[in-house]
Amino acid sequence: MLALSPRLLLPSVLLAIILFASWRPDHGATEMVAAPASVTVSDKRIAFSFDDAPRGKGAFLEPDERPRLLIEALKTAGIEQAVFFINPGRITSTDTDAADIAAYTKAGHLVANHTAHHLKLSAVSAEKFLSDIDAAEAWLKDKPHYRPWFRFPFLDEGQKDRVKRDAVRAGLKQRGLMNAYATVDASDWYMEDQAIAAAESSKVMDWNALRDLYVESYVQSANFSDDLARRTLGRAPVQMILLHETDLAAMFVDDLAAALKADGWTIVTADEAYRDPIANMEPDVDFADGTRTQMLAAERHIGNRWYRRNDQKVAKKLFAERVLRD
Repeated sequence: MLALSPRLLLPSVLLAIILFASWRPDHGATEMVAAPASVTVSDKRIAFSFDDAPRGKGAFLEPDERPRLLIEALKTAGIEQAVFFINPGRITSTDTDAADIAAYTKAGHLVANHTAHHLKLSAVSAEKFLSDIDAAEAWLKDKPHYRPWFRFPFLDEGQKDRVKRDAVRAGLKQRGLMNAYATVDASDWYMEDQAIAAAESSKVMDWNALRDLYVESYVQSANFSDDLARRTLGRAPVQMILLHETDLAAMFVDDLAAALKADGWTIVTADEAYRDPIANMEPDVDFADGTRTQMLAAERHIGNRWYRRNDQKVAKKLFAERVLRD
């Protein structure tokens, strides 16, 4: 009989389509990506954030399982305070989403604004976007562990439209909201999409390979962003990792935290991360889209700004080669 992680019991229908081939007892081990030789690892600090809560059904878990398992995994990982960016417009009276979000705050984690309906700024007017921020704020402002932080869905700050970008930046300041940027991204949402598509097509997936790809990609991305920040700012700011409230996060975030620690990273709170001076920087760029580190590098004409695995063609090929089995 196959041994499952003690925190994970998959629905039986999925056990038939997921291959735990070559299951190994070293749960959590993965190929480490070393930091550049010139980097002093002692000042590598990182905090955790999760976008899109409450999120729709994933590939593996029942919707009510995910929050419980994610809270347990964060505790196991020693992540005392992460921040969840909430889309309250997804919450209805017929689901348990509000209770699930309350469970995150009861566990000591923070909640902040991600618009009510996950709008993309480049696709709507500044007025509509700010109105949706206000709708989310009305739901959030009295919740425990709320912070007056806002993260742009899709990390889209208006793209090429400077007028719209500046209107929303001004609107955030008027509302007392900080732009809660991210610096480390490895498109976990796309990896989750690939897993959902594979499950729906009854394709066989290698559990260990999926875990390793998830962990490896984020460790690489963290080191990439650390190097980019040092080249851009001449120092190491606290990094903020962008994850999503997915099944993959619930299953693998403790493995990711262990790998980051093994690579010399110190995990800090979201509060500490957003006290870093980088929080007050507003890059003036021609294309406002992406992480804070990328936009600052673009403003200062620093090359090699994009982590390769955020290219969906690259990510899809890696998933097919490493996770899917015939």
